[in-house]
Amino acid sequence: MDPYLVGLDLGGRRVVVVGGGAVAQRRITGLLAAGADVEVVAPEVTPAVEGMATAGEVRWSVRTYRDGDLDSAWYVVACTDDPAVNAAVGADAEARRIFCVRADDAPAGSAVTPAVGHHDGLTVGVLAGRRPRRSAAVRTALVEALQTGLVDDSAEPVHPGVALIGGGPGDPELITVRGRRLLARADVVVTDRLGPRDLLDTLAPHVEVIDASKIPYGRAMNQARINELLVEHARAGRFVVRLKGGDPYVFGRGFEEALACAEAGVPVTVVPGVTSAFAAPAVADVPVSHRGVAHEIVVVSGHVAPGDPRSLVDWPALGRLRGTLVLLMAVERIDAFATALIEGGRPADTPVAVVQDGTMRIQRSLRATLATVADAVREQGISPPAVIVVGPVAGLAHEPVTG
Repeated sequence: MDPYLVGLDLGGRRVVVVGGGAVAQRRITGLLAAGADVEVVAPEVTPAVEGMATAGEVRWSVRTYRDGDLDSAWYVVACTDDPAVNAAVGADAEARRIFCVRADDAPAGSAVTPAVGHHDGLTVGVLAGRRPRRSAAVRTALVEALQTGLVDDSAEPVHPGVALIGGGPGDPELITVRGRRLLARADVVVTDRLGPRDLLDTLAPHVEVIDASKIPYGRAMNQARINELLVEHARAGRFVVRLKGGDPYVFGRGFEEALACAEAGVPVTVVPGVTSAFAAPAVADVPVSHRGVAHEIVVVSGHVAPGDPRSLVDWPALGRLRGTLVLLMAVERIDAFATALIEGGRPADTPVAVVQDGTMRIQRSLRATLATVADAVREQGISPPAVIVVGPVAGLAHEPVTG
């Protein structure tokens, strides 16, 4: 017979997990999220479970299962690697009328764990006739549909306001789950050229898209005008998404927009994004940190040159650093930046990596040194947007895996 799917309120109630392996670790996580009072009975546990016990999240009885361990329990999970022990746990649970999940033999238990997913306060549980791979696949598809807005879970319309969403470095799959969900509910989207532009094609026909792109040394919408548009549309009763590249608060002028909305009395939601400062190097096989190589990461805006009265950067101090320096918006002035770093004490042979259009289909990169990077950028025609990484990490590489 099909099991009866029900939600158990385990908050503050005793739950016994017999076994301490990988299966137990997965089940304990969900039980703790439900507020259960979890006791683990096992002579050995995984490091993660031991960490939970050390932190006081669970109680760990360091021994094998014995009669009486289920006293006052509301729910039991039998997940040892010994079927005989699991069978004994199941029999004891049956005698005490306690629902028991058998990880090794689902039909032998009195309860079945569904494939569970969560989305914005919703819990989705799927059972597929004891076919766990099918239930997991359906669960994942349902949660993804909710996250992307394919399935509308809103009981009420979205309230007017503004969401500042970091869209990530450009690849549409690198926007956050929350960012994608709010984007799907927008009435107006104010976007720029560094945002995940492929997502615009997924918007509903009624959504108004406003191009607020800023072309380096070219056409650009005035920031004051962008602020005005956000406020105007929100005040008109619309839900406005400001879709930005990277993270809105990492050299994205997002806080200026948040301040403008706050001053106008418009509610603002900030959704952090994956910053290109770290993502672009990563996809080009450049780690911005590595054990024993770099203990510091400094991200610097290169929109003004060293010596410019507007500059807030201590270039001599950066020249003395030994770790990783990430330069954004620095392609046009890379010669001046390289010179300043060398004059500040950085060796001329310090490795440099330059990644243009990181995560995009047209991504390309080069490797050089501080002494040669300016010439290499010119020779290869590197143009914005590009991320420049200076430091020993830019010289690291590994052999690609083939097969």
